[in-house]
Parts: sequence; C-alpha cells; structure tokens
Amino acid sequence: MAESDWDTVTVLRKKGPTAAQAKSKQAITAAQRRGEDLDTTKKWSAGQNKQHLVTKNTAKLDRETEELQHLRVSLEVGKVIQQGRQNSGLTQKDLATKINEKPQVIADYECGKAIPNNQVMGKIERAIGEWNLGQTVTLTLLNNPYVLSCFRVA
Repeated sequence: MAESDWDTVTVLRKKGPTAAQAKSKQAITAAQRRGEDLDTTKKWSAGQNKQHLVTKNTAKLDRETEELQHLRVSLEVGKVIQQGRQNSGLTQKDLATKINEKPQVIADYECGKAIPNNQVMGKIERAIGEWNLGQTVTLTLLNNPYVLSCFRVA
C-alpha cells in the first residue's frame, strides 16, 4: 500500500460511450450543445459486395478529352458462351453458381455488356469446356478499328 497517499485522490470513472452510442442522434446533439467540433464522414460503398471492379485506367479516362470507353465483350464471345452453356445443359444461374459468380455477370457476358476479365473468362472456359474464349476475345479486339487506332506506331 505504498502507492496510496493521504494527499492523492483516486477517481474511479465509468467507461466512455461505445461506438454505437457515440454515433447516436442524442450523442451528436449533446456534443453540438457543448460546442464540440464534429467530424462527419460518409462511408463510400460500405456493405456492398463489389467483386470485379473496373479500376483499370479510370483516372486516365477521366483526364482524356477524347471520347474513350472501356472495350466490352463482343457478341460472338457471348454467343460462344451461350452455346457452350446450353450444350452443357446449364442455365445462367447454374453456370453462375458453378463458377461462384452472380447470375447477372453471366448475363452481361452473354449479351456483350461485360468488360473482359481474365479470371471470370477462365472460370467460364473451365465450366463449359470451351477453351478458346480468350482467343475469340483477342481476335475480335484485333478486328476492331478503334483498338487498332489505339496501338498506332508514332
């Protein structure tokens, strides 16, 4: 008991508010009444299970003044996926479940709205047994005049 002294006083306090209590409307209004500074930030895309985000060259596309867009999967690739899926006897939902993707991803690839992702394309190739999807995408990109104009030699 060497630490206890007649001149010092030990004050026991209860714990501060938890995170949920500190965010409550009551706590915010009480802090405003006391004149404390409040810092509020909104969470961006919180609670959303975003998988294959399109972040490649996004800043570059924003800086460009020309009419630029990401290249999409061609309809030929979509038809190959659809025929392979039907030959395997799978629905879009079954194929999506088999490759651990959402059914909307398969629908986007089949109708030509999706941006090519090598991981998803590889999973689809393995699931339906069609091994030339990547080559089909490459050939359709090389036949696109917009793509060829991007790779001009200076």
